[in-house]
Amino acid sequence: MNSATPGELLEIAVEVAREAAATAHRMREEGVAVAATKSTATDVVTAADRAVERQVVAHLRRLRPHDAVLGEEYGTDPAATAGSDVRWIVDPIDGTVNYLYRLPYHAVSLAAEVAGEVVAGVVRGIATGDEWTATRGGGAFRDGRRLGCSTETDLGQALVATGFGYDAGRRAHQARVLAGLITEVRDIRRLGAASVDLCLAAEGRVDAYYEKGLNAWDLAAGGLVATEAGLRVTGLEGRPAGPDLVLAAPPALFDALHDRLADLDAAGGP
Repeated sequence: MNSATPGELLEIAVEVAREAAATAHRMREEGVAVAATKSTATDVVTAADRAVERQVVAHLRRLRPHDAVLGEEYGTDPAATAGSDVRWIVDPIDGTVNYLYRLPYHAVSLAAEVAGEVVAGVVRGIATGDEWTATRGGGAFRDGRRLGCSTETDLGQALVATGFGYDAGRRAHQARVLAGLITEVRDIRRLGAASVDLCLAAEGRVDAYYEKGLNAWDLAAGGLVATEAGLRVTGLEGRPAGPDLVLAAPPALFDALHDRLADLDAAGGP
């Protein structure tokens, strides 16, 4: 079972993500507290983040014991064995601060990567039950409905989502970029969960999205959903999407937003 089609991998991802989201929701209803911090005192981890990631890894181990797993909380699973070119990328709770404060924008994000390319992904809303899925070349869907991105052509009318890091120096740089952009778009939204932002862009509920500082687990599933919905998902100046910057925009808006973000040095700073 080391090889599988994107559709088969998506079936597994959906099964695992739904169970994980149910656990996260139950733990939130029972009450959770901050278990630790990461990059700064405001970058929190809850006991649920850790418990859900352990559950996801254990579930994947039962179904596909030879696959590698990369998770936000525990990194690479040391139990992986040779013999599979599949790697699973999981963010057990994307939007932990929202989760802690009972704001609805948080999700389980799970993607399957084959030979370095993400081929299947699911983002499952923990509080809402919203579910976005995609397979490479097979389109993006929300709850069974095929998604297409915004058809907006005027950057001045675009609703743009973004996010901020937790390091004070990075936030200061991001604030300067935002100040330079906000007068040139319809408005800005900051929801606090990159995977959800990407999925909302995929269905045109925001027109575009950009953010510096995303890791593989922030981007993998939501980035595939956005790509399969028709958005261009890249970095700046021909670079791939990654920690320097992720820009997801419809083709008609991409060049104008890309060029403005490049002028504002959105990929620079700490």
